[in-house]
Amino acid sequence: MAPQYSLEYGEEWDKYYAQLDKGMQDRVWKKIQQLKGELPARHLRKGLDFFVCGIGQYRIVYKISVKEKVKRICFIGDHKEYEKWLGI
Repeated sequence: MAPQYSLEYGEEWDKYYAQLDKGMQDRVWKKIQQLKGELPARHLRKGLDFFVCGIGQYRIVYKISVKEKVKRICFIGDHKEYEKWLGI
C-alpha cells in the first residue's frame, strides 16, 4: 500500500531531533514514517490545528493538510519540553 501523505518538517524540527539519543531517534523516525499512512490522529487541544502522537515519554506534534495530503512535523520532545513548547 502506497503512502497516502507526504511529510514536511518545521523550521526547528532538526534541532529537536538532534537532541534525542540515537535509540530514540530510531524510534521517532519509525513513528514518523508511519505518519505517512492513515493513523488515527489525536488533537493536541480542542480548537488547535495540531495533532499529537506519543512514543513513551516523547511527543510528536504535527499538522495535517488533508487537501494537500501533507503532514508537517512541528515538534519532538519529552513531556517537559512539550509543555514548554505549548507554553503551559
